[in-house]
Amino acid sequence: MKLNKIGKFIISILICQLAGVIGSFFTAPAIPTTWFAELKKPGFFPPVWLFAPAWITLFFLMGISLYLIWGRGLEKKEVRVALIIFGIQLIFNILWSVLFFGLKSPFWGLIDIVLMWFAILATIFSFYKISSKAAFLLIPYILWVSFATLLNFSIWRLN
Repeated sequence: MKLNKIGKFIISILICQLAGVIGSFFTAPAIPTTWFAELKKPGFFPPVWLFAPAWITLFFLMGISLYLIWGRGLEKKEVRVALIIFGIQLIFNILWSVLFFGLKSPFWGLIDIVLMWFAILATIFSFYKISSKAAFLLIPYILWVSFATLLNFSIWRLN
């Protein structure tokens, strides 16, 4: 069965939002805990309420980007490679919540988010070869993850 464009678009968005949902299973229960409340945080730590809408928006942009690449055809090797790289960065994204919040480890979260940052960069480069629009849609993502990396590093150092 061949998927139409609307089906691919919906699946692309759902895949990315699902990554956020999976991550939230580890993040949401940890936010109200004493562990998170007692973590020393840098002065530039944003309000906690900002994270959910930011991530929902970023996952939506990632979904559009994924759709643009998938739409170029799985028969093309460069598309398949780009999608694999995208999948790797998405796994790092989910894993960060598991490590930082689930295992309560800012150190392992930091290791993961650095690897995620490089995987996002590789995704942007691989997507750019196929669709500059798809690549540019990931710029807010890498900027946010850059900020999140600084937050993660600061929390690790302070604690």
